[in-house]
Order: sequence, then C-alpha cells, then structure tokens
Amino acid sequence: MELIFSKLLTQTDIERRLSVPTHILYLLPYTATAHRCFDLQVKDTGDVVWSFRCIRRDGVYAKPVFSKGWLEFVYAKGLKAYDKIVVYKEKGVVEGDVPYRIEVKRKILRLM
Repeated sequence: MELIFSKLLTQTDIERRLSVPTHILYLLPYTATAHRCFDLQVKDTGDVVWSFRCIRRDGVYAKPVFSKGWLEFVYAKGLKAYDKIVVYKEKGVVEGDVPYRIEVKRKILRLM
C-alpha cells in the first residue's frame, strides 16, 4: 500500500470539513477536466465504501478539502479532535474495486 496522507484531526476537521495537504492532489484521481472537485471513494477497515467530495479552493491558497460525505463518516465513526486518519492507495486492485483505504487511529489517553 502507498501512503497518501495522514492527519491528526482538528476541531474544524470534525465539525465542518477536512483540510488535506495540497501536495497530495497528484496522488488522487483529480484531473483538469474535474475543474475544482471530484468524488473520492474510500473503503474503511470494515470494507464499507464512503464517498467524499474533494474540492480544490480557488485562489493562491488552493488547499483541497473533503466536504460532502466527510461529516457522515465523522459521525458514524465517532471521531474526535486529535484522532488520526490515514489514507492509503492499494496496488494491484481489480478494476472496478475501490483502491483507496481509510483507517482511523484513536487518540490514546494516558492516565499517569
């Protein structure tokens, strides 16, 4: 598997939208014909397929964000600030299958 990105979630990420690193756009199925947005399908560890709308903002600071579909994932998984997500791309995936995977890593609380 190829690591696409990982991110420690912020309050904004779990309440509004997920900002993703700009440098990963070339690793995603973004094309010039997609203009500013495309839908990215990912599978979670339970093989459930989720669809996130990836929008590239206009202007000099064209940081991409996951909007539509992202909050449904947040609520379904019970994500909180400081949890971590990791997005991978599997190699050798059968045509028609979803090559992208998303994994949640919970924040670990230390008691002492």
